[in-house]
Amino acid sequence: MDSDGTQEARGTHANPVPRPAGPPEMPAVPPNGFTVPPRPARAPGVPPMPDGSSFLTWLRTPRPEAPPGVWRFGHRPRPAEEPERTPGRQLVSGALIAFLVGWLIWSLLWNGYLGSWWLLPLYAMIPESWAEPHSFTAVVVVYAYYTLIALVIMVGVGRLGRWGEIWRRYGPPAWRRSVPEHQRPPAPPEDPAEWPALRAAGAVDVAERLAADARAGLMRDVDHARIARAWQGVRSGRHSLATFSGAVLQDGAAACLHPSGARDLPTRLARHDLLTGQVRLGTSADDPRNPYAYRGTGLALGPELLGTSLLAVGPAGSGKTGTVVRPLAESLCLHALAGRAAVVVVGAAGAGLGPVDAYDVVVRIGNQESEYDLDLYGGTGDPDEAAAVLAEALVGDLADPHPGSDSRRSTTVLAQLLGPFRAVHGRFPSVPELRQLLDGAPGPLAALRQGLQDAGQESLLRELDARQRQMGQPGDVGGVLADRVALLDRPAFASFFDTSGTTRPFTLKALDHPVRVRIDLPERGHADASRMLARLVLAQFTTSVAVREDRSLFACLLLDDATGVVTPEAVRGIQRLRSGNAGVVLTLRTLDDVPRPLRGPLLGATGCRMALSGLTPWDGQDFAEVWGKEWTEARDVTDRQIIAETPAGKAAHMLRRVITGKAPTARAVTVRQVERERWSASELAHGVPAGHAVLSLTDVKGEHAPPLLVDLRG
Repeated sequence: MDSDGTQEARGTHANPVPRPAGPPEMPAVPPNGFTVPPRPARAPGVPPMPDGSSFLTWLRTPRPEAPPGVWRFGHRPRPAEEPERTPGRQLVSGALIAFLVGWLIWSLLWNGYLGSWWLLPLYAMIPESWAEPHSFTAVVVVYAYYTLIALVIMVGVGRLGRWGEIWRRYGPPAWRRSVPEHQRPPAPPEDPAEWPALRAAGAVDVAERLAADARAGLMRDVDHARIARAWQGVRSGRHSLATFSGAVLQDGAAACLHPSGARDLPTRLARHDLLTGQVRLGTSADDPRNPYAYRGTGLALGPELLGTSLLAVGPAGSGKTGTVVRPLAESLCLHALAGRAAVVVVGAAGAGLGPVDAYDVVVRIGNQESEYDLDLYGGTGDPDEAAAVLAEALVGDLADPHPGSDSRRSTTVLAQLLGPFRAVHGRFPSVPELRQLLDGAPGPLAALRQGLQDAGQESLLRELDARQRQMGQPGDVGGVLADRVALLDRPAFASFFDTSGTTRPFTLKALDHPVRVRIDLPERGHADASRMLARLVLAQFTTSVAVREDRSLFACLLLDDATGVVTPEAVRGIQRLRSGNAGVVLTLRTLDDVPRPLRGPLLGATGCRMALSGLTPWDGQDFAEVWGKEWTEARDVTDRQIIAETPAGKAAHMLRRVITGKAPTARAVTVRQVERERWSASELAHGVPAGHAVLSLTDVKGEHAPPLLVDLRG
């Protein structure tokens, strides 16, 4: 029987957890009796399109290759460097002067002021019989010669006056460029609406059915992405061609549905392009500090960039949640509906991370109406693994970021208790039971010892004996762990973290499937517990994605407010995510929320770094250091006053000073190459306008974009 990723050794099940998008299969009934609800005919709240014109226009819009972070939908590539541009006034005045010069030359030639030497080639080429007075042939030849001379003069002055550049800048070519590119897409060599890949593989009937649904307005962008993902599964051998063809011929654009039955999100706030996988966050500012190829282009992120992880730092109100986390969460939920990604969004309750209907699983810790619980031990049956993850959550923020810290000793202490308890009870302890064991309560320890003796677990008895010998000794971390567990042993969490099997805990082992998860933390009144739970989710995420079987599914954790979450082990886990086709998005109000020894490693572990407006100078200094320096051209201009030595020169200088109000000067320009910071700490703190951010990007292939000034409101 297939497992959905949440049914582990404890026999718990988090329902519903979607499977990868592919040919439909009959869902297995788990032992606890919960089943996936039936699929609706269409996504709730999303009406069908009246016709397929808008979808076909979207599908056929060109998406040329572009540097990392450029919004490719309808993008027009620009040169890598800005061409030398003559000011408009100078260009027009030069063209007018060139025209007047050409007119003067022609007038002088026509009126004979320059002699008749320019007519000698005409007399040398025509025969004498054509030179008769009033001969029609002679008149035609002469005027043709005049026209040729006029054209030669026009071409010469046109090149001199750069008439061609004026035509390109102000003429009809500029008028055509004013029309948005996506409104006039050229026809691609192969129409993607006809599914050429399916036709090439021999599935002509399948391609015909999908093309007909697209023309009839029955297909959305999510449907196209989902079916393309299922076809990739056929090409890779995960699904059979017969099963795929049967599903498409039967259901058309609604084939291979996500188990939730949804074909779209209830609402969309951002601009998405599922053909490239991008979500648009804003527009690269037309600023000299941005490379010319990026100026004025859309700025977008996709899985290829989030796979290197993203760190966004900015004060409260700078737009981290609304302009960064919310659009990314929306995009990844769409990818999950297409069977491409699994997403976990963690934030405070009411943080505006999307409607409940946009997620498959919503865990509201501390809310008694929550349908789902959170597995404290990550769904693992290994006591050592569970101890390592739980220790990271409990004391990760207290550990010294150097070898030999309390984190390893905490893992050992927890393993000495979790292993014996699981051997006796077949499960891990609940929060109250774990607190009693860490406090060294005589009753629970005696009962645990008796159970091990009855089961003949000699090795585990030695573990328990070692734990009892360490209790009360200097340096024992058991008391610290008990105090941290006490933060979760509160009345608000009484019905959570249950290990008896009576609740439906969600575990991050489900990231093998395209699941959409939102975890609401109880920050109000439980700030320390919320930070502890955030560390727990991050630790479980980095552990779970490393052991996934299907790494073609992109997994991403979005952590809105990572205050107190960054630990040495968390940084090491983030560094390993790229190889597992996974990434994290972390937001911070300030880098002061990260221990000083970890700020550099954290910035180095994340490939995408964002500094929002309102940053402090000391935070800006960390970003300036990680972005480094670049060679730039510096111009030093010196104005030197000209001293006239003759009476005529002095008179001319005096007249010039009266007219211009300035003394005659000679300008000297010195050009040299200097190394300067890409963005200084002062510029990041005071030079980033409101609603803007400076963002550097690196994709999973190693291509990178320098720090870009981005308008997040565009």
